Amino acid sequence: MRRTIVGIMGPGEGASAADCERAYALGEGVAQRGWVLLTGGRPQGVMAAANRGARAAGSLTVGILPDGDADAAAPEVAVAIATDLGNARNNINALSSDAIVACGMGLGTASEVALALKAGKPVVLLAAPPEALALFRQLAGERVASTDTPEAALQQLPAWLAIPDQGTGGRTGGG
Repeated sequence: MRRTIVGIMGPGEGASAADCERAYALGEGVAQRGWVLLTGGRPQGVMAAANRGARAAGSLTVGILPDGDADAAAPEVAVAIATDLGNARNNINALSSDAIVACGMGLGTASEVALALKAGKPVVLLAAPPEALALFRQLAGERVASTDTPEAALQQLPAWLAIPDQGTGGRTGGG
């Protein structure tokens, strides 16, 4: 059975310290559940923090890079996929993930959320600005969940994906 892939999306250079703390906890939680982490792969912001958390807890990490240089990935990325697609790689992020948790918000993150919703993927907005939540709820209704903590965000996913929440690092299937 294939493993569940959870995409953690969020700002790179514009990420706040709080976004990065939450992203680290998300990455760690993904690993503890036996899921695979997918990010934009770059060594900054939410991407780097989520990869650090996941690798510290033993998860496989996949980075979908916007440029053609796999060596530009964060050091915690185990599988670096160089796309040379620029921002178009956001569609790969959305379609390759079984679910998306958006941690922080910027234009790139908003595009990933929109693409995931368009593809019918579950999306959780973590500590999202009210304007972002209002926009995505207007567009997708209750298919967008909103939480204030990383743990609450991760707890949303098993029901949506019909997978067990192992909580202890067990291997789970995909949705």
